[in-house]
Amino acid sequence: MSTTLSRVRAAYARIEAVDRPEIWIDLRPRDEVEAEARSLDERVARGEHLPLAGRLFAAKGNIDVAGLPTTAGCPAYAYEPREDAPVVAGLRAAGALPLGTTNLDQFATGLVGTRSPHGAVRGAHDPARISGGSSSGSAVAVALGIVDFALGTDTAGSGRIPAAFNGIVGLKPTRGLVPTEGVVPACASLDCVTVFARTLPEAERALAHMTTGTIPSVPGRAPGPWRIAVPPLAQLGELDEGWPEAYEAAVRQLVAAGAEIRALDLTPFTEAAAMLYEGAFVAERYTAVGGFVDKLLAEGGEGLDPTVAGIITRARDIPAHRLFADQDRLAALRARALAELADADALLLPTAPGHPTLAEVAADPLGANARLGRFTNSTNLFDLAAVAAPAGEVNGLPFGVMLIGPAYTDERLTRIAELLRPQTRLAVVGAHLSDQPLNPQLLSLGAVLDRTTTTAAVYRLHALRTTPPKPGLEHVGEGGTEIEAEIWRLPAEGLGRLLSSLPRPMTLGRVELADGSSVPGFLCEPNALTNAEDITRYGGWRSYLSKR
Repeated sequence: MSTTLSRVRAAYARIEAVDRPEIWIDLRPRDEVEAEARSLDERVARGEHLPLAGRLFAAKGNIDVAGLPTTAGCPAYAYEPREDAPVVAGLRAAGALPLGTTNLDQFATGLVGTRSPHGAVRGAHDPARISGGSSSGSAVAVALGIVDFALGTDTAGSGRIPAAFNGIVGLKPTRGLVPTEGVVPACASLDCVTVFARTLPEAERALAHMTTGTIPSVPGRAPGPWRIAVPPLAQLGELDEGWPEAYEAAVRQLVAAGAEIRALDLTPFTEAAAMLYEGAFVAERYTAVGGFVDKLLAEGGEGLDPTVAGIITRARDIPAHRLFADQDRLAALRARALAELADADALLLPTAPGHPTLAEVAADPLGANARLGRFTNSTNLFDLAAVAAPAGEVNGLPFGVMLIGPAYTDERLTRIAELLRPQTRLAVVGAHLSDQPLNPQLLSLGAVLDRTTTTAAVYRLHALRTTPPKPGLEHVGEGGTEIEAEIWRLPAEGLGRLLSSLPRPMTLGRVELADGSSVPGFLCEPNALTNAEDITRYGGWRSYLSKR
């Protein structure tokens, strides 16, 4: 069965199995999607280059997908787009296939995922908890394995909060990096189109086909390890039980990966965050859809979420002088925030202060939502980039953190976020060493050199007759010696991929190091050592190559 077609059939089977109808606003007819999948497979078979062929995605219901109504979560607002939004068009041109449009907090107003006439979107891991919003359906469709990636939008954190609550990745690019044409605005000057995926590489690959134009260069960073800004724990305010410890564990993981930690005063960030809804900037939401909301309310308000309608209509009466005063205050706060970041590469924060239940949000819809935006609201106001990434679990539920940096440092933030993935170490002694022929295999898996060391004095090294040339490491105990080794850090799933493609006679086992520790490393099947030259006397593969 063809690749794309098989994935489509598996996706529709998964949709039926998970039984989460609240994820979707409009799901494309299966026969239509299968026909498109067959066409994609035929194009690939003819040799056409489609880098995203076989990848399935969903789009938030405020993003235009040709052939489906754009509703922004309000049926009465629906219109039929004549063409795909540019972000959707770019993905389809690369071979990705959309399954449908997803549920959201109406008019992208909220961080909870419950403000919709299509129903509250429940969390992927605990249906008693919210999914996070406003890009709720998109995040849950990814987390439940229905699609490979999904599009959301982010004004106040909507592309990051749902990522944290559902244990996935959320990329919030620099404002303007991804076009917002064909997207129903929430606050047009702040809106960003975002990507959800289960892994960073998947999200990055999708984002690469959504950007337009040339990305401006940013000043080069000073040499040295990654520099991560971390506020005092007391400035984070009240967090859910276990979340302070999970956050501190993420800090320790970055330190263990070689990052340098710097203190930061979070005050300008949290003060600006409060301004997004409590100040005059919310008036832009009325500019976007206020006239429609007023008209619909006059007709009875059918299909309007009352909380959303209240937020938008109250914004109508904010005086203009208050907006100018808030702009001046925001400029001062932004200057302070950038000064606090100084030469740090990123600011590390919990993505949210906690994960409420559906009942808690229903009891206090405005208060619960305001709490969720404590760390995310200021990002777009300050014109910063952000990456939300999983950072373990608390009480069996996902915990996520967020890396924030200056505009156009998107790739830098992603590289740092990779350090938060479950990591393992690997000892190499031969063709995978730095500058050796197979080293690119490690680099392609996201591996980073940790240190150069030696094994314990219990090994012998042999030159194997392989292509490319490589040595075989043999554990002998007595009669062995120390052998030069490099220790690489790489994502845990990367080690599994490496093992699955490892050719004989190489094997993976524990390698004892001179400091008494042991790590996974490359060893050799004993029968391959017959007639192999013993090169132990050289002390390492590189020394052997230079002196032979």
